[in-house]
Amino acid sequence: MNAGTIHDGGYSWVRLLITLAIATVANVGMWAVVVVLPAIETEFGAGRAEASLPYTLTMVGFAVGNMVIGRIVDRFGVTLALICAALAIALGYFLATLSPTIAALSLSQLLVGLGTGVGFGPLMADISHWFLKRRGIAVALVASGNYLSGAIWPTLLAGILAEDGWRQVYLTLAVVTLAVVIPLSVLLRRRVPDEAHGVAQAASDLRARSVGFSPRTLQYLLGLAGVGCCIAMSMPQVHIVAYSVGLGYGAAAGAEMLSLMLMGGVVSRIISGLLADRLGGVATLLIGSVLQTIALFLYLPWDSMASLYLVSLMFGLAQGGIVPSYALVVREYMPAREAGARVGFVLMMTILGMALGGWMSGWIYDVTGSYQMAFINGILWNGLNIAIMVMLLLRSRPRQPRVVAA
Repeated sequence: MNAGTIHDGGYSWVRLLITLAIATVANVGMWAVVVVLPAIETEFGAGRAEASLPYTLTMVGFAVGNMVIGRIVDRFGVTLALICAALAIALGYFLATLSPTIAALSLSQLLVGLGTGVGFGPLMADISHWFLKRRGIAVALVASGNYLSGAIWPTLLAGILAEDGWRQVYLTLAVVTLAVVIPLSVLLRRRVPDEAHGVAQAASDLRARSVGFSPRTLQYLLGLAGVGCCIAMSMPQVHIVAYSVGLGYGAAAGAEMLSLMLMGGVVSRIISGLLADRLGGVATLLIGSVLQTIALFLYLPWDSMASLYLVSLMFGLAQGGIVPSYALVVREYMPAREAGARVGFVLMMTILGMALGGWMSGWIYDVTGSYQMAFINGILWNGLNIAIMVMLLLRSRPRQPRVVAA
C-alpha cells in the first residue's frame, strides 16, 4: 500500500469498523460497575457513598489510562496497547470477584478503569492517522463506541446479574474482553508509513504556526477548556436522576431522561463528525459548546416532566460531539507522531472535569438546597471553554482547505 492510498481508503474504513467493535467491548468496564452497584451495596452492607467508591476509582483509572496508554500507542502501536489493556481489564474483573471488602473491590476497579482507557482516546488517536478528508466522522464514530457500550451492555448483563449475581457478571466480562479485544487487535497491526505521517504533519504545522502557540501551551489550553466544558456537561449527566427524584418525578423518569441524553449524544457525535470535516475541529467544538450553554439555560425556567424530557434530549444533541472534537483539534494543530499522548492528556482532563463537576454540583445542592445554582455554575464554566475556542478561531488565519497529495 503506497502513501497515496493510506488515507480514507478501503482499509481505513475496515479498520474503523474493527476499532468501533473493540471500543464497544473495551468501554464496558465503566458501565458494568454502575449496573452492579445496587448488588454491591446490598452484599457489603455499604452506604450509597461507600458503594460509589468503586465507580469513582474506575473513572480515575479511566482518566489516567487515556494518557498513559496513549503514550504506549505512540511508541509501540495500538495492537500491543490493546493486548496489554485487555489483560489488565480481565485481571481487574477477576480480582474484583475475589474482593472481600469495598476497599479491595475499589482497587480492582482502578485497574479495570486503567485498562478501559484504551477504548477512548487512544483508539480515537489511532484511527485519526488513517483519515484526512473524513477524519471528523471517523473519530466521532469511534468515540460513539463509549455511548454504544453504555446502551448495549447493561441490558445484556441484567439477566446474568438477576440469576447468578454480580461476580458472574464480572467473570463473563473478563472472558468476553479477552475473546474479543485481543483477536481483533491483531487485525490492527498495520501502522501508518512515515511518508503518510508527513502529509498530516505538514497541515498541522501550518495551522500551529498560524495560531501562534507551542504544542505544549496549546495542549494545556485545550486541557483547561476540557475541564470547563465537562464541569458543565456533568451537571445533567450525573445529576439528572437525582434532579428528577427531587422534583417528585421518580428515578425511573430520570433514568429515561438520561437514556434520551445518551441517545442524543450518539447522534450528536455523528453529526459533529460530519460537520468537522467541513468546518474543522475548533469551529465544531465552539458550536457544540454554545449549544450546550443554551441547553443548560433551558433547564432553569422549565422543570415540568415533559419539558425535562425534551431539554434532556436537546442537551444530548448539543454536547455529544464536544469531547471528540478535542481529539480533532489536537490532530489539526499538533505533531502527528505525538497524537496518542496529546489526545490522551486532553481527554484525561475532560474526564477529570466530569468527575470534578459531578462533585461540585452535589456540593452546591447541599449548600443551597437546589440545583439552580449548579446549572448556573455549569454555564459559567462552559464560558471558559467558549472563550478559549473563540481565541483559537480568531488567532487562526482563515484559509481554504487544500488536499495535499501524499
